[in-house]
Amino acid sequence: MTDRRPSDTPTLTVVHLMRHGEVHNPEGLLYGRLDGYHLSDLGREMAETVARHLMADDITHVVASPLDRAQETARPIAASHGVAITTDARVIESANYFEGKQVGRKDLLHPRHWHVLSNPTKPSWGEPYVQIAERMLAAIDDARRAAYGHEAVIVSHQLPIWTVRNRLSGHRLWHDPRKRECSLASLTSLTYEDDELASITYSEPAFELLERASKSVGA
Repeated sequence: MTDRRPSDTPTLTVVHLMRHGEVHNPEGLLYGRLDGYHLSDLGREMAETVARHLMADDITHVVASPLDRAQETARPIAASHGVAITTDARVIESANYFEGKQVGRKDLLHPRHWHVLSNPTKPSWGEPYVQIAERMLAAIDDARRAAYGHEAVIVSHQLPIWTVRNRLSGHRLWHDPRKRECSLASLTSLTYEDDELASITYSEPAFELLERASKSVGA
């Protein structure tokens, strides 16, 4: 094997997919795309913790979903690197029939909801997984190009991040929501060599705060 010449060294670009911090949600609703759901005090602490964790990283581009909780999570990261937040609706939470409702097992299995539970692989109760993956991939590609040779952060939501991770990993898109590896304020980091995805890694910079987080539904 010949040694790689310096001119052949690939350009590394990293796109971090970050889930927002904890949301103030005392009613325990699936808030989805509803307005008015902001980070809790703990959620703000999570955002600040991740901002400190990324302080030494070469972040030149920060993107966030238009929802309040994503914008508030992105704010300390953008500020610490002196960049503006780019709002991108393609990384928003998925549409969901149960938005604004309580979604405990008893609620989900009520006969009035049966008509939307017919196809969990699509899923029939919300935005198709294929559609979520496609919009996330497009947003990731734009962020990668904007930060080429550096790092970008995209603050999004659990389902979109997990769905696109499955697509990039070659896994099926439908899944058990209880088995998603995407905790509050976590980072799913995509490393590219030139234009090719080289690795996917997962980390929880705010791990020590998760024990204090509410177990209510959210996104």
